[in-house]
Amino acid sequence: MSLRAARAALAVALVTACTTIGPGSPAVAAGSAGYCPDASGVTVVVDFNELGGGTVVRCASGTQATGLAALKNAGFPITGTLRWGEGFICRIDGKPSAATEKCVDTPPASAYWSYWHAPNGGSWTYSDKGVLNRKPAAGSFEGWSFSLNRNADDAPRP
Repeated sequence: MSLRAARAALAVALVTACTTIGPGSPAVAAGSAGYCPDASGVTVVVDFNELGGGTVVRCASGTQATGLAALKNAGFPITGTLRWGEGFICRIDGKPSAATEKCVDTPPASAYWSYWHAPNGGSWTYSDKGVLNRKPAAGSFEGWSFSLNRNADDAPRP
């Protein structure tokens, strides 16, 4: 097999794998329930209160490359948008429902997942960066809270 044919075969295999796995696939690592016990991971807090649920706390062990990696590695299944992919989180753990939000484009400003971060022992800060543009520090906290009919100034902290 020529080098060119081998490269073409590898490219097809990678495209097939990426298509099969896809951006909406569940995280490989399941994370663990509760807070990370030390600075060897990132604690992820997801607040479902405005969707009629409670708050779930999970640990994403190890170094996390992005906020998206922390969310997925903590074991939260997510859905991005058709237009923006996983760069814009539309649904966490199936909420809001597909009947409520189609996840085609950016959800409306009146109903979206707000993204937060905090150092260990510090207070929550509304993130001015997207989920793919922030690298959480070891031992820190990443937070998600559904904001219903709110804006960045009054979005509920996780």
